[in-house]
Amino acid sequence: MSDERSLYSSPSQPLITFEELRENILGADRKRHDQVLIPSIFGRQEIKTIEEKRIEKMMESCAFKTVLSGVMGYGLGAAIGLFSASVGPDLSVTEPGKQTVRQVLKEMGVKMVTHAKNFAILGATFAATECTIESYRAKSDWKNGTLAGGVTGGLIGLRAGVKAGILGAAGFAAFSTIIEYYLRS
Repeated sequence: MSDERSLYSSPSQPLITFEELRENILGADRKRHDQVLIPSIFGRQEIKTIEEKRIEKMMESCAFKTVLSGVMGYGLGAAIGLFSASVGPDLSVTEPGKQTVRQVLKEMGVKMVTHAKNFAILGATFAATECTIESYRAKSDWKNGTLAGGVTGGLIGLRAGVKAGILGAAGFAAFSTIIEYYLRS
């Protein structure tokens, strides 16, 4: 019995090594795979590669979110500017009979660029503020959007005065809270 392994061997000598266990279960001739599969509720899920992790880390950075929100805000603002210019043209020409296509297109372009810049600034400011608050709080909940909306609305409203800044902060915070509630439920 001294040659046989006992179930009650000392902790310093394991009953069987991990390599022996693996070979007993899988077999010595079993190939190893590069991708390890981990179980998931929705089927198999592969472990992410280094490149996937880098891209995910870049896309979750505050700088990327800010730039993306600015670009998307610019596009949305341009579309809204085009729509508002086509609905109510504010031409500076006094005689409607002398309006040219060039003047109309120029006015539409000016309105599109104005709206695009405003929406780009709004989107970038909100995204940067929300990402900063979320990083500081280390939580992702509705309060981040509400606080970011208040800061963004306040900063934008301050251009028109303190009263406008307070009203802008309250209005944008309320709007952000409603949007967060809608998106999270």
